[in-house]
Amino acid sequence: MITVSSLTKSRAHVRVLEDVSLAGAEGTVTALVGPSGSGKSTLLRCLNGLETFDSGGITVGGHRLTPGSHAPALLERLRCDVGMVFQQFNLFAHLSAVNNVALAPRVVLGLSSADARARGLDLLDRVGLRSFADARPATLSGGQQQRVAIARALAMRPRVMLFDEPTSALDPAMTAEVLEVIVELARDGQTMVVVTHDHAFAKRAASHVVELAAGRIARQGPPADVL
Repeated sequence: MITVSSLTKSRAHVRVLEDVSLAGAEGTVTALVGPSGSGKSTLLRCLNGLETFDSGGITVGGHRLTPGSHAPALLERLRCDVGMVFQQFNLFAHLSAVNNVALAPRVVLGLSSADARARGLDLLDRVGLRSFADARPATLSGGQQQRVAIARALAMRPRVMLFDEPTSALDPAMTAEVLEVIVELARDGQTMVVVTHDHAFAKRAASHVVELAAGRIARQGPPADVL
């Protein structure tokens, strides 16, 4: 499902990633851990075509990425199959929670407004927020907004989900509610890659842990061995 082979990336003549290789099977959760600046988020962004790279290769969700710029048509197909949740929620402030979730299925997939809303309501129910369907983002807590963002990413029914430190902007109580949603996705067999500093969460949810240091893989393997 996910294969990264000898990935190398430089930025301003500085190596950000060097000879990174890893693999993640369908239905598994890969946690990327390591100190700030080790290349975790850059690696994650390469998986979704948000960053280019200099050498090596990536296959994710059946899509092959090669060094250099990516064709817009390839990126469109990739992002239909690979959802991403960022540190910041990036919800549309003028739309309700359900309309944030339903927007992409309606615009990109061509679902009717009724079908897109029904999908949105089902996903809000999955993340515990159906009763907040018509609420605007500004009225929701940070944890609730991030759960809406997760539902929005799931609305395209992606084969792979990417999470870039999804709880970094949240307090401990809100962190717990978001992590519980991700753990439930893992139990349901959703293929995921998660950048996290929370080793307890990685031990609980991940099937494989990759530790990065200075752009290189320091260790990888089962959580019990790496953490």
